[in-house]
Amino acid sequence: MKIKILAEGGELKPGPALSQKLGPAGINLNDVISTVNEATKAFKGLKVPIELEVNLGTKEFTVEVFSPPVSELLKKELGVEKGSGAQAKLFIGNLSIEQIISVAKTKLPNLLSKTLKTAVKTVVGTCVSLGILVESKSPVEIEAEIEEGKYDKEINEEKTEPTEEKKAELKEYFDRIKGEQEKVIKIEKATKEAEDEKKTKKDVPAPDAKKEVKPEAKKQKK
Repeated sequence: MKIKILAEGGELKPGPALSQKLGPAGINLNDVISTVNEATKAFKGLKVPIELEVNLGTKEFTVEVFSPPVSELLKKELGVEKGSGAQAKLFIGNLSIEQIISVAKTKLPNLLSKTLKTAVKTVVGTCVSLGILVESKSPVEIEAEIEEGKYDKEINEEKTEPTEEKKAELKEYFDRIKGEQEKVIKIEKATKEAEDEKKTKKDVPAPDAKKEVKPEAKKQKK
């Protein structure tokens, strides 16, 4: 029997969802948690796919740990918890091609990619959906440059660590971008608040104008 679990590395805990998955197998919950946490402790802070192979007769089990999803590895490289909610205009970080190669090497055995270069392109593609710059450029632009062979040297040499100077340059560029993004967000927020306030005032009915009541003219006695 195979049981698939997605758990945070080294942090699997008992709960209704886990009990429901393991219940039919009749295996000891605490034993599974202990074994899985030991096997995934290197991936602390990341969501890790796990597969349990259970022998229903003996109740023995083995644990197979797969590398975390590309998105999780990229977020770990940046030290962030989630991607951008508006990828087209808000970026969450700026990675070097070396960091992309590092993630690609980690995921290569689990990807359909036949070469490291193809895997690198796949990882850059994930950067698009997360809102991550690569080499201070749009990941779409980087995909084209990879295809043209611009980063063949780094990929062939399997470079996975940028120089400290390069790290500083990437950080400096992103800090500028982040500052500009924050200004845009403030302007958009202020504009929206002004529009909402204007709409609210427009929707409030105006008080009824008091009708001027003229006294009836006294009838003249004939």
